[in-house]
Amino acid sequence: MSGVPMTAAIQGLTCQLAHGPSGSSLTTVPPRDNGGDGSSFSPTDLVGAALAACALSTMALVAKREGLAWGDARAAVEKRMTPPPRRIGELVLAIDMPREARPEERARLEEIARTCPVARSLHPDVKVPMEFRYPAGDGPVR
Repeated sequence: MSGVPMTAAIQGLTCQLAHGPSGSSLTTVPPRDNGGDGSSFSPTDLVGAALAACALSTMALVAKREGLAWGDARAAVEKRMTPPPRRIGELVLAIDMPREARPEERARLEEIARTCPVARSLHPDVKVPMEFRYPAGDGPVR
């Protein structure tokens, strides 16, 4: 098993994260409801963003590898925290699926999203409802 080196450094309440292989960086700040100023992603926000990115990326990768129809897709995620002790209680994910996704491939694509690496890494107590929305009258599938 190989690892991906990353670093974190904090000044005040601002944490700077760096991705070793690419040199990319991002900043986190605690949310207002937990004593921060909410000026950037919080660490728990990144978990929700990671879930959305992972679900989309994994579907796109598998679609490419298996020759499934695919196009542009979007996701929105809402993170809901529990009362103290604070933790992520629910990540509500809505995915706007690409027009190109064929009806006969939808179940496969949805299962790929539901079992992406981030979703499988979350604690079982974290609820992860996912809604898949298809364009032009192809009603939502839960």
